[in-house]
Amino acid sequence: MGYIRHIILATLITGLLALPATAAKNDSIPMVPASFSQLAEHAKTGVVNIQTVKTIQGGGRVFQHFFGSPFGGQQEGLEKFFAPFQNQQPQSRKERSLGSGFIISDDGYIVTNNHVIKDADQIKVILHDDKEYDADIIGTDPMTDLALIKIEAKNLAPLKFGSSSNAKVGTWVVAIGSPFGLEQTVTAGIISAKGRIIGSGPYDDFIQTDASINPGNSGGPLLNLDGEVIGINTAIVRSGQGIGFAIPSDLATGIIDQLTESKQVSRGWMGVAIQNVTSELAKYYGIKQTTGVYVAKVYEENPAEKAGITPGDVITMINGRKIDTSRDLTVTIANLKVDETIKVRLIRNGKEKIVAVKLGKRPDENPEIAATTDGYDTFGFKLKQVDTAIAQKLGYPEGIKGLIVTQIKPDSSGAKSGVRIGDLLIEVNHQKIETTGQYQAYLRKFKKNKIAQLLFRRGNSHVFVVQFGKDE
Repeated sequence: MGYIRHIILATLITGLLALPATAAKNDSIPMVPASFSQLAEHAKTGVVNIQTVKTIQGGGRVFQHFFGSPFGGQQEGLEKFFAPFQNQQPQSRKERSLGSGFIISDDGYIVTNNHVIKDADQIKVILHDDKEYDADIIGTDPMTDLALIKIEAKNLAPLKFGSSSNAKVGTWVVAIGSPFGLEQTVTAGIISAKGRIIGSGPYDDFIQTDASINPGNSGGPLLNLDGEVIGINTAIVRSGQGIGFAIPSDLATGIIDQLTESKQVSRGWMGVAIQNVTSELAKYYGIKQTTGVYVAKVYEENPAEKAGITPGDVITMINGRKIDTSRDLTVTIANLKVDETIKVRLIRNGKEKIVAVKLGKRPDENPEIAATTDGYDTFGFKLKQVDTAIAQKLGYPEGIKGLIVTQIKPDSSGAKSGVRIGDLLIEVNHQKIETTGQYQAYLRKFKKNKIAQLLFRRGNSHVFVVQFGKDE
């Protein structure tokens, strides 16, 4: 029996030694790190708590509960779309909010989310040792929800960026922040997915993680096990059982560099409206695969038009990089420099063609992406591009185009014109208006022409004209 036992043991040992080196190596990898304490201790000095104070017009939920909707009657709920307005708004109030951020330089530069500090009257940064500083906004990029702020401090402990492209799905990550206004907390999980699109903007490219990201964690770092920042925590799915999203570091670093240098972000711009290639389009244009981007529209006097790109072209490659979807093209062009000349490979009438395009600067108010005016216009109006929900609330036909009046400045020419909150602007000087970009273009013309006729619609049928300026 002893002899047989030795033979069996020897056979097992021989078999184990014969296993591939990779298998032995994989078996030695621990599935769960023994501890995150060293990582947390290393990173905590670079993570900050951010507290903001902003002025909110209106009385909040209590005022609305006791005094009703300022829109009255059937328009209840429109406060979700429009800010309080005119003389009907009650006294302003202060609102406090919380968020997180992390230090990127020893002299006080801090990265956070734009939504954490947006419209803040006061920004206070609290370090891990409870020291407090007032912060100034250096620059913001609402399209990616990133912001750069600065405090007057020295000898801080910055965190270092790592590469999000090198981070693999399934690897461990750690989120640090100040959820619910509490002191720093550490949560761990894995990267669940990359390249997530959640509908927040044209540059969606989120890291999805199951590391708990709670309210107040926004702006804090997502770290790999080397303590490097590979993401900026920015969004949660409240009903998603702990699903969180972070902005990839590879996307963020270029934006942060621009904000540091020039306090603003400039993105490349071709000037085309695009859509993904369907199987029907591929067949029609003689494309072997259903990849590439179909050019639906070319904007006048923009780089694409100047380069000779036309509607119906199918873009398949930019500077040798394959373009499979409209998102690929949007992100690729946005990451290129203004005035850079690129090579665009496209298919036109079944034949390949290479076109050189000198990129322009993405306009701040492109007609296709503009959503709302930032302040009162020349006449004292604040306007918002109509959408299905607003049209339904106000009783306008489905699919109607135009700009809704959301506020009117007291004692302005607009306030004296008879225009009301909820009226729909549809034309200026006999030209249709569908976006704020178009409207602002006509405002610039008004400064020269000194006259503007605005055609409004009220409700389902009433149409009226308001004229500003005088005929000469």
